[in-house]
Amino acid sequence: MMTGSEYIESIKCLNMNIYCMGEKINSAVNHPLLQPSLNSVKATYDLAFDPNYQELMVTTSHLTGHKINRFTSLHQSCDDLIKKVKMQRLLGQKTASCFQRCVGMDAINAVYSTAYDIDAKKGTSYLDNFKKFVIMCQDNDLTVDGAMTDPKGDRSLSPHQQSDPDLYLHIVKRCTDGVIVRGAKMHQTGACNSHEILVMPTISMKEQDKAYAICFAVPTDSEGITMIIGRQSCDTRKLEENSIDTGNCKYGGVEALIIFNDVFVPNERIFMNGETEYAGLLVERFAGYHRQSYGGCKVGVGDVLIGASALAAESNGVEKSSHIKDKLIEMTHLNETLYSCGIACSCEGHKTCSGVYNINTLLANVCKQNVTRFPYEIARLAQDISGGLMVTTPYAQELNNPITEPYIKKYLSATSAFSVEDRIKIIRLIENLTLGSAAVGYLTESMHGAGSPQAQRIMISKHGNLESKKNMAKSIANINS
Repeated sequence: MMTGSEYIESIKCLNMNIYCMGEKINSAVNHPLLQPSLNSVKATYDLAFDPNYQELMVTTSHLTGHKINRFTSLHQSCDDLIKKVKMQRLLGQKTASCFQRCVGMDAINAVYSTAYDIDAKKGTSYLDNFKKFVIMCQDNDLTVDGAMTDPKGDRSLSPHQQSDPDLYLHIVKRCTDGVIVRGAKMHQTGACNSHEILVMPTISMKEQDKAYAICFAVPTDSEGITMIIGRQSCDTRKLEENSIDTGNCKYGGVEALIIFNDVFVPNERIFMNGETEYAGLLVERFAGYHRQSYGGCKVGVGDVLIGASALAAESNGVEKSSHIKDKLIEMTHLNETLYSCGIACSCEGHKTCSGVYNINTLLANVCKQNVTRFPYEIARLAQDISGGLMVTTPYAQELNNPITEPYIKKYLSATSAFSVEDRIKIIRLIENLTLGSAAVGYLTESMHGAGSPQAQRIMISKHGNLESKKNMAKSIANINS
């Protein structure tokens, strides 16, 4: 396993093609806008060497018998699924942001069982290819970006019907030793902090979409790959060195649009190649794992937000007010409900034919459906408690201005237990989590990550077993028809 410092050095060695703020940047490591997101990934490596957290962060590979970081693991039991959620909550608590390795872990588990199923039916050798890829990732402790979402163009049309065929990533040429692909993947969290990109189809497909039913892995610095960093609210505050206006002064997340401009993929890196009937299965499995993930990571961030809200109340001297206590209780209730869903779908998991354990799909989608709602109420209550000062506090530079500093310290003072600087730090953290760049990883990601709310409702309908429930009611009511 790599240490956090070794991880940073490994990213330095990659020659990625990254554009940020209209300019090409030389390194994902040294840019101040990207540094917080790199720190978040680094935490997944550092905690694996902390004796207090090794039970959650470290496991044993069933493929090699080696000790590995859990983010590279294949789930071998319901206990593994539970520890995954607990690990994600821990990292949410430590970083108060997206720590970016979950999507790769979820993709690895989804692709493994799907490759097994394709081989069993078609006589292909995708699983052998994928095992070699997974072992490489485990032995080198690599961060994998799971890339599923295509631009999609006109969503009323199938991939092969689009006016521009590149709006879904597809094969443009087949060679004896591999394929050449073109297209894009959007909203790719942590792509510029990853060593590998694991590409998957984004929707169920028809036979005519054969060129789009492709699953493969390539290094992030492969020729033909360009990353364009997405903008976040208040993100340029990260460029202000040591500014308390940032809110979260160390950690963050970042997304990218990844362009695949005629990228070559060797045969040994291909895990699905035209098997359209398995595209939907892979999407469903990945989405299920990733919807389970939100019952951990968003809960950990919620823990930080609840704590910050309690501190804001204390700094204002209102922590004993009954309505403040009640709001903190409600925030805790909502947060623990999300965690309960994440644990429940893990406990109700099952072993697939491949040996990898999958979650309870229905409960995972119930978990994510709640995640599309509850964090917004938690954030609303946090803003209620923190007060309007959250969005009217003067610039941090005013604390360094001899003319304005005395006024800031005089009129922004509250209880004696908190300095003005600390009071500002607390409300800036709440602002960051509910309005700023961290809100991308907490609120917007809660809404659209792992599929928008309607995607979960479709799966809840599919797996809700309504006919069985109708039969139960008929039996109780003694209806024979």
